[in-house]
Amino acid sequence: MNSLERTTGFIEGRVTDRVPFHPILMRFAARNAGVRYRDFCLSAAHKCMANIKCAGTFGSDWVNTMSDPYAEAEAYGTILTYPEDDLPKVERYALTDIGDIDRLKVLKTADHPRMKERISEINRYALDTKAGFFIAGWVEGPLAEYCDIRDINMAMTDLYEYPDRVHRALDIITESALDFITLQVRAGAHCIGIGDSVCSLISPELYNEFCFEREKMLADHIHSLGAYAKIHICGNISAILPDVIRTGANIIDIDHRTGTVTEAVKLLSPGQVFSGKSDPVSVIQDGDERLIHESCTSFFTEASGRAILSAGCEVTPGTGAGNLSYFGSLAGELTGMYNRYKKD
Repeated sequence: MNSLERTTGFIEGRVTDRVPFHPILMRFAARNAGVRYRDFCLSAAHKCMANIKCAGTFGSDWVNTMSDPYAEAEAYGTILTYPEDDLPKVERYALTDIGDIDRLKVLKTADHPRMKERISEINRYALDTKAGFFIAGWVEGPLAEYCDIRDINMAMTDLYEYPDRVHRALDIITESALDFITLQVRAGAHCIGIGDSVCSLISPELYNEFCFEREKMLADHIHSLGAYAKIHICGNISAILPDVIRTGANIIDIDHRTGTVTEAVKLLSPGQVFSGKSDPVSVIQDGDERLIHESCTSFFTEASGRAILSAGCEVTPGTGAGNLSYFGSLAGELTGMYNRYKKD
């Protein structure tokens, strides 16, 4: 089985040769390949080379377009600087006043360099990997994108003070994402990740009012194009996890801060799996093999085997190659557990 067959088969509940391994590698990938992070963010050639190299070295089953959350934000008008070897930094948000929402317009992907570069990344993956890897594109989720163009502190206040204006902004963001998704799938993406990272910071009531229907709309659109949907929300999502599952996303990332998923796994439909949930720092970076093993097998047991092997979020650039290699090697052991769950 190649990585694409392994991942799609696992999502669909078929027998696979092993559990898929999907570590989120961004700064680690750049450092491992000797690529400056500015180039990793801005250059399709550098990002794809670094990710393909990591996949080959560490046995990862996917390649993706993740680097930072600002591709769409820059298109909306957020001003960024790109340090030579660090994360992009916001110099000025696009919406400095709530009235600025009145000039917000739906994005056309072809008009914005970083959005176009993402299409180039997927094209390059499709060519360079010969369809052997599971290729994942990405869009920012509606609320996360609003925070990227407004500032998270102001955005959270806006939910209460200007809900109608926020709904208007989120509608524009969602419509822009639909076009961006379509072009990524057409370029060769097998999956689109939806990164709505800040949703763990709001109440279930606010999540349902502002986020759920829009995330579901994105997932439904991805499915209509014949691709898989993945959703990533940082932090503890225990309170909203049943609703996140209801979006229909095929892969639902579980952060290490989220409580047990033993009950939530019963809510999964066919074609849905979890991914996670080891702590990238205390377990994958700083832990020994015993701790990594315990963390992975514990979550796999919680998830009744329906979990892609991954950390809860990005593997840190300070993680040793030995730890990441051992982490990936557990996919074989977890396969035995998975097969037992299937028999039961």
